[in-house]
Amino acid sequence: MDAVFAERYRAVAARDRRFDGQFVTAVSSTGIYCRPSCPARTPKAENLTFYLTSAAAHAAGYRACRRCLPEASPGAPEWNLRQDLAGRAMRLIRDGALNVAGVADLAATLGYSSRQVHRALVAELGAGPLSLARAHRAQTARALLVGTELSMADVAFAAGFTSVRQFNATIAEIFHLTPQQIRSRLHRSGGGQAVPGPSPVLGPEARGSDLSEAPHLVVDLALPVRQPFDAPGLFTFLAERCLTGVETAQIGDELRYARTLRLPHGPGAVEVRANCQHGQWALALRCELSSLADLPVAVARVRRMFDLDADPQAVDEALGSDPALGPLVAAVPGTRLPGTAEPEEYVVRAIVGQQISVAAARTHLTRLAELLGTPYASSFDGLHLLFPTPQEIHAGVPAPERLNPDRPLRLTARSITTVRAATAAINESRLAVHSGVAPAELRERLLAIPGVGPWTAAYLALRVMSHPDDWMTGDVALVAGAKALRLLDPELPPARAHRELEDHARQWAPWRSYAAMHLWRAASDTAAQRRRHRS
Repeated sequence: MDAVFAERYRAVAARDRRFDGQFVTAVSSTGIYCRPSCPARTPKAENLTFYLTSAAAHAAGYRACRRCLPEASPGAPEWNLRQDLAGRAMRLIRDGALNVAGVADLAATLGYSSRQVHRALVAELGAGPLSLARAHRAQTARALLVGTELSMADVAFAAGFTSVRQFNATIAEIFHLTPQQIRSRLHRSGGGQAVPGPSPVLGPEARGSDLSEAPHLVVDLALPVRQPFDAPGLFTFLAERCLTGVETAQIGDELRYARTLRLPHGPGAVEVRANCQHGQWALALRCELSSLADLPVAVARVRRMFDLDADPQAVDEALGSDPALGPLVAAVPGTRLPGTAEPEEYVVRAIVGQQISVAAARTHLTRLAELLGTPYASSFDGLHLLFPTPQEIHAGVPAPERLNPDRPLRLTARSITTVRAATAAINESRLAVHSGVAPAELRERLLAIPGVGPWTAAYLALRVMSHPDDWMTGDVALVAGAKALRLLDPELPPARAHRELEDHARQWAPWRSYAAMHLWRAASDTAAQRRRHRS
């Protein structure tokens, strides 16, 4: 018995929920695969095979357990860590890339041939891209069958199937149940119903056009999440950066965050609510869509934005052993990385935020959205704008030599030049910003843009890629947090403090991004205490 098999077998024997979603357990004597925490009797080791994905278990002839529902587990955190071809391809598949394009497009996005991508996925995961996408569609369909009252045809379409016949055949093969049997046998997990929204939706044409008559579709779903989960910290981080009309948030006994989105089939919006139940945070998602085909994409973006596929216990265990960070981790377990649902938008937001405060950046960006954004009629309170596209920003933000008091961005000439250079790079496909890009490649392309420095490149890797091991060299708040924790001598000059903190941070790998979140919180708490003392 090798070490990996032994570790996984111990997890199965202990019914350890921490490993749910990280692998599945296939039992040869029953032909069933389960999540590690399945309450059934622990099988004999000689009857077990472990697979990294349910698709690999399907390909080997196993069906999903009806008792533990392995398809309802949170996603595997491994795909946030791996930067090889298989890991990047899996992130794109998980984000719904094969629901809107084919394998050839996926391969081209990754910079490889279709054969190379297929070979890498089969070698690493035991299944090719089509099988992995098919399994992901089945997982989405199961969640919709259990959590909504959508018709069978709508479930099939929303999950990414091209026909009801394909949907029925796939569900029967994977679960050995018909879709109707799944709906009737399993408890409703999220309630909700897909209904026409009261608001009309703006078509994909340029802003200023009339609202179309097509209603929104609203779908409610529960979001599986690994515990612990620091919902207050994450929602507060997002709330502090909300752009009026594009985003809105509420902090209190119930946490709420909502924002508008540009989706493949038209504009939409998402609303996430968090409630604490028995000491654990539960998340509910409401999607407002132009087309049900965009549901998997919207869900994937929200999961990335809220870092729901992270392994918080592994992160907390590693960072909690540091004498300086340990008390912070113990006080706030389950810290997450705040992602973004609109990667290209966040390139502009990060550049605008260079060298200025969060409040100042929010003011500039809200003005930009109000002047160049697209009006959007949402049924969600507080939303009425789509953030402008890179094309709209490049066309609407004048070059520095033509600055005037009414310009959309009242920044320095250098900052405006950088914004225009970045949007031009995106428009001309010289800068790709998506979950399939390797962080090193993203940094290289960002640093090639005049005015973009290492801090911005690292910050975008954290926010856009959810990369767990980035470090924002030169970040003043990180140094302030480290000094507040006495990790650094408060009297150290800035340049030396940055060097010493960067050296110390290497021992936090591969979780430096999460360590940064703790240091930012320490700096913010210290600043808040000083303001209270002054008042």
